[in-house]
Order: sequence, then structure tokens, then C-alpha cells
Amino acid sequence: MTTLQTLVKEARLPQKESELLLFQTFECDRSWLYAHGDEPVTESRVAHFLGLVERRQAGEPLAYILGQWEFWSLPLKVTPDVLIPRMDTELLVQWAVALLPEQSKQRCLDLGTGSGAVALAVKHEFPTSEVTAVDLSQPALNVARTNGQQLQLEVEWLEGSWFEPVAAREFDLVVANPPYIREDDDHLHQGDLPAEPKMALTSGIDGLHALRQLVADGQSALGPGGWMLLEHGWDQGPDVRDLLVTHGWQAVETRRDLAGRERVTGGHKPL
Repeated sequence: MTTLQTLVKEARLPQKESELLLFQTFECDRSWLYAHGDEPVTESRVAHFLGLVERRQAGEPLAYILGQWEFWSLPLKVTPDVLIPRMDTELLVQWAVALLPEQSKQRCLDLGTGSGAVALAVKHEFPTSEVTAVDLSQPALNVARTNGQQLQLEVEWLEGSWFEPVAAREFDLVVANPPYIREDDDHLHQGDLPAEPKMALTSGIDGLHALRQLVADGQSALGPGGWMLLEHGWDQGPDVRDLLVTHGWQAVETRRDLAGRERVTGGHKPL
């Protein structure tokens, strides 16, 4: 007799992954799983579950199999058209939230929004703020727009390259998680990265192409004293700080992620 408990063992995946795939198959939560773990399951459900397991064992990211991933405690739809939201990026949101005053009506711009994770997290924290999000990929924007509708969070979604769709507009805060991996980086062949959109991952031979452009053009989109926060690779902090200082940004600093690695660097436009 096949039960939920035996399915978890037979999956030969980390227990957490097996359980998430079971939740997907049986549309249940952990408490239901534990309460009914010794009950028999139908052959059709077993076949469906084992099909999901095979996809995961073949290397498909768990987030894409589930079709949903959590970021900033928000459930987000994810597809192969967008990067999988990662906990490291929550540092970008934390810093943005710290810069925005309570009951903020300030204007925030999220560049390279992907699934809309950062833009929606900021809007969730500050419902009165005006949040605009830009991405070059129309399929990615479709995912982001769906997430905004499902979460009932109003964000302006614009298609285009970086600051082009908002030319002549002024914001109080710009945030971005741009592509920053070197084109020849071996990490591109590891973990979930091979399945994620390459245009959202790589940025030139040194990984700094997009970051250079954002630093050079960012002040044109900000009012006096406006901040720009940029996520980057663990070893790119010194380069991004140098770029910001060279282009006249002030109060330049870098913040570290939970692993102690330099992850987000920012500065503000001169007053």
C-alpha cells in the first residue's frame, strides 16, 4: 500500500523538497500531510507526484515545478521567463524600506523587475508610495503584472531598457537587481542557474556592464538627494563603490547579506 509517508521516502529528494511536491500534488499543507500520512493514495496521484519528482531529479528548479515561490512573505508566480527570487535580494528591500519614511508617497523605480518581487515588496510595505517597475522582457512583465493583480498591489509596469521608459521622469529611490555574473562564470552551469533566463544573469565579460550603465545614468532619474541601491555579486563591492564615487554619488556604502558577503551597494545624488 502506497501512503504519503512512503512517497516521501521513495522520492529520494531532500525531505523539504519532497514535501513541497506533495503539497503541490495533493493541494494540502504540512499539517494535513502529517495527519493523513498513513492513508493510501490513488495511483493517479502517485503517478503525478512521481512525474514531478522526475522533473526535479532531471535538474528543473523546484520553483518552476511548483510555479510559485515566496519572497518577502509574498507568494509569487514564477516561470522560466523570470529569475527565481532569492533571500539575498531581500537585503535590497530592507535597505529601501529603511530609506522610505512612514506613510511615504515617494516615487520608487525598480529596474529589471523580473517577477516583480522587489517592486511588490516595496509596495506592500508602503501602499501609499508610487512604484514603477521596468523590464526589457515582455514575458517577464506578464508574470510581474499577474503577481501584482493576485496580490492586489498597484504597480506601474513598463517595458524597456533600464531608464529609457521613464526618460524625463524623476524618482526619489531607484533599486535594481541587474544581471551581474561574468559570461564565463562556472556557476552558470550549477544549481538552478542553467534553467534561468541568461539575459537576467550575465552582463559582459566582467559582469559589470549593466552596473556601469546604471551608475552612469542613475542620477538623471533622481531628484536631489535621491538614492540608488544596487545588488551585485559577492566580490563586486569594491568595483561598484568605485563606480559610484567616480560618478559623484555621495554617502556610498555596502551592506552584507546573511552569509556576511557584500551584496548591495548604494549612494545618493548630491543635494
